[in-house]
Amino acid sequence: MTATLPTATDPAAGSTATAPATTITAPAATAPAADAALIPRRRTGGPGGLGVRPAAPPRPLVRFRSSRPDLLLCGALLLAILLVQGWNITNFPTLSDDEGTYLAQAWAVQQGKGLAHYTYWYDHPPLGWIQIAGLTYLPSLFVPDAMTVAPMRFSMLAVSAASAVLLYVLARRLWLPRWAAGLAMGLFGLSPLSVVLQREIFLDNIAVMWMLLAFCLAASPSRHLWHHFASGLAAATAVLTKETMLVVLPALLVTMWRHSHRDTRKFAVTGAVTACVLIGVTYPLYALLNAELLPGSGHVSLIDGIVYQMGRAGSGFILDPGSGSHGVFESWLYYDTVLPLGGLAGAVLLLVTIRWSVTARALAGPALAVVILGLVALRPSGYLPAMYVIQALPFLALVLAGGAASVTHAVLRRRRAPGERRALAYGRWALVGVLAASALVYLVPRWYDGNRTALTVDANAPYRQAADWLGREVREPATTRVLVDDALWLDAVHHGFDPGLGAIWFYKADLDPAVTKTLPGGWRDIDYVVSSPTVRRDAAQLPNVKAALEHSTPVAVFGEGEDRIEIRRTDRAAGSDPAAASDATARTVNGS
Repeated sequence: MTATLPTATDPAAGSTATAPATTITAPAATAPAADAALIPRRRTGGPGGLGVRPAAPPRPLVRFRSSRPDLLLCGALLLAILLVQGWNITNFPTLSDDEGTYLAQAWAVQQGKGLAHYTYWYDHPPLGWIQIAGLTYLPSLFVPDAMTVAPMRFSMLAVSAASAVLLYVLARRLWLPRWAAGLAMGLFGLSPLSVVLQREIFLDNIAVMWMLLAFCLAASPSRHLWHHFASGLAAATAVLTKETMLVVLPALLVTMWRHSHRDTRKFAVTGAVTACVLIGVTYPLYALLNAELLPGSGHVSLIDGIVYQMGRAGSGFILDPGSGSHGVFESWLYYDTVLPLGGLAGAVLLLVTIRWSVTARALAGPALAVVILGLVALRPSGYLPAMYVIQALPFLALVLAGGAASVTHAVLRRRRAPGERRALAYGRWALVGVLAASALVYLVPRWYDGNRTALTVDANAPYRQAADWLGREVREPATTRVLVDDALWLDAVHHGFDPGLGAIWFYKADLDPAVTKTLPGGWRDIDYVVSSPTVRRDAAQLPNVKAALEHSTPVAVFGEGEDRIEIRRTDRAAGSDPAAASDATARTVNGS
């Protein structure tokens, strides 16, 4: 029998959640008790209301893909998100070494050189950059020189688009009204914090897409067992894309438990967990088959990689003003305070009121995800990277939109006194208008400033100029050795430097035995060092890199201040070709 999921009213909270445009198939001839309890009942039998009977269920609802209003709203928001995120995407934010690392590893996969451009040492599961390799395959095939960080950021627009649509679908499946689902999608895709971070080639962005798919399948109104099985597969893919997604799995199980049918719930959850585990164990199985699971001499190991990640030096307590974590937190709030702070407060409120509010129960999974991610970030000795907040962005947007829907419903739908109906209705609509206008007055100027920076500032001119200089001024790149960060590594490769031992990712000059053994003279075997902010920051812990910087002179400088890019020629290289060094020094560029 096919039954429609009706409107459910929470008498204590005075809030209502309406099922999205879907139909569900009940396995029994009648609606199960758990579902029938959701059907509102109305009193009959005259003024005394002595009898009760079920209210007439609403008309059958259509699926999202057949709902024209949903498709139009989602499509319009999607166009706006792609326009804002795609505009000026190659120029802002500044290219990061992490982006370069993931893209260089994707390049190695495309070229058949293995799982990484150097020795793969199990720093992260490789599935993330394998997906990046797929996303960038066609552009790199037709325009090989475009396989560099800035142009390949356009591939992340496909990830952002998929994530935004999945978030809208999830909001509707969690019973949010259409306008609230649109609000969640807009918060997620147009917040300055999202615009800046979702542009970048980060594994977190791809992992979020898969986790949102897992939530959508877990909340499927059809309640088919294969949906829950597929949810487990999607969750495993998210974890193998970025392992930190493990902490969100309890929130996914909560959503699946609440939205699975009572009669098949144990099978659904068991199937999802089994699928997730079976896919997840392929990573340690790969290490085992390569004899790289356990530590040993002469090879890398998965255990060593895990120990390194777990033992990384902490960045301090997030609320300590002098800590690195606090600096990261301040950088998030610089772009947007509403989404991180408002979403966290809303998630806590939803979990506290879960007993009385239908909205809180519907959003229990996303609210729990926000709280778990927040608690992990609050670890006093933990390491907090700047991209960590990406994992929380969709759930923060969902709970904020759910809170707005709950407040709106509480204001507009509370029972009215017989003699005050029209005046009270006007007053409630006026209150909703005032609240909405106040939110816009607070939000729009701040988002405008943050997004204007992302849409207009060119932060990557020094990187482009440094890459052009290497291609133009170095006479024999095939026999020249240059230390670069990974943001410039592929540029150097495309300009003719030998990948790996000619263009050297600066960390490898000290940390990779396969590279250090080719540098018996240390800095004397290096010709150039491209001194970027990342190189200067980490050189203190890298003896060969530090020595190369100390025994070199700048021959070209691009940009100013701490963000400048210096191309430095080592004393060894200058001594072998004094005329070239003199000419290069004369061409030094400052602030161009």
